[in-house]
Amino acid sequence: MKTPFKSLIIASLLAGAGVSAFAYKNEGAMMDGKPRAEHRRMDPAKMEEMHAKRNADLKAKLKITPAQEGAWTAFTTAMKPPARDAQQRPDRAELEKLSTPERLDKMRALRTQHMGDMQAAMAKRDDATKALYATLSPEQKKLFDAEHSRKGGHRGSKHH
Repeated sequence: MKTPFKSLIIASLLAGAGVSAFAYKNEGAMMDGKPRAEHRRMDPAKMEEMHAKRNADLKAKLKITPAQEGAWTAFTTAMKPPARDAQQRPDRAELEKLSTPERLDKMRALRTQHMGDMQAAMAKRDDATKALYATLSPEQKKLFDAEHSRKGGHRGSKHH
């Protein structure tokens, strides 16, 4: 094969691979004229309403007694998603002033902090769930197990 022809084939293959990768990466980025990120964000008020309804349904199914009310309140409080505030994101202007190694170190520290916060929140949820579970009757435990296993670890997501 001649060299120019090889170069043309290789260039065509690379260009095709690049277009395919770009299309795959951006698949679904625009849906109904809105960027994908807008579809993922739910109104905090709607999310709170959805959680409250789900908790009310579970409480009714379990028939929580007055003696179990304290554990139930601790459980529902622990299960609330954490508030997202502006402090979770690093200040871009501050990061731009740093050198690349300093920026990497800063981002690593922020990731470590974030992962620690997530681990603490999950431990709090686990402890609250175990405390509530300990107060449930055998019938309530069966119901709770059935409801909790349906969630499949995705906090009630119907998409998974």
